[in-house]
This record gives sequence, C-alpha cells and structure tokens, in this order.
Amino acid sequence: MKTAHDLVVAAKAAIEEISIDQASKAIQEADLLIDVREADEFAQGHLPGAVLVPRGLLEFKLSGTPAMSARDLQIVLYCKTSGRAALAAAAMKDMGYLHVRSIAGGYDAWLAAGKPITRPDQPSFE
Repeated sequence: MKTAHDLVVAAKAAIEEISIDQASKAIQEADLLIDVREADEFAQGHLPGAVLVPRGLLEFKLSGTPAMSARDLQIVLYCKTSGRAALAAAAMKDMGYLHVRSIAGGYDAWLAAGKPITRPDQPSFE
C-alpha cells in the first residue's frame, strides 16, 4: 500500500520542480500563480499575486473557470512545503496542462529566503 509520502515522491519524479532562486523569474513569466494551500493558510500570508485554489478543489476549479482552462498557460504552483503542489502539478499534467512548475520547499522556503509575502486586508470593525 502506498503512503502519502510515496505519492509525493512519485509526483515529484514526474513534474518540473523549481528552486527558490528560479521561482521569482518563473513567477514573473507565469500567466498564473496558484497557492494550493487551504484558505486559513492563505490568509496568514501568501506570495504576491497568488490565486487561492485549495488542492481539494483544483481539478474542479480548473475545469469550471474559463480563464484557467487553456492548457498552454504558464503556471507556477506552491503549497506549504511542496508536497501538495507536487500532487497538484501531477494532476494538472494528467489534465493536459503543458507548462506547470512547482516551487521546491513551497511557502516555507520562500519565507525562509526572505522573499516578499502579502496578507489579505482584514475588515476593521472599529
């Protein structure tokens, strides 16, 4: 029986994973930067310009959103440490997406490298 770790290892062998050093340039060239973490993680901080599409909804969101359906889009994915993003990239590859990259180390590596993050504005009730 395969474990989650086994699935991530297999996904990483089948996708393109980029380093933090390569990530900034890849993001600038991308049509879409997708954060596949959960909404509460995204609210705590995310990469500037990222769109939240939680891993559990990815295939449905891609299929149901015309702006995300073109298979030739340049797409960069990330999650907290890169496991969910690898699984997402493998799923997208299976769906026929041609240019999908995952950031090695994910959000944690981005943060550790001192790269910029943003947080959604929270409403003020004062």
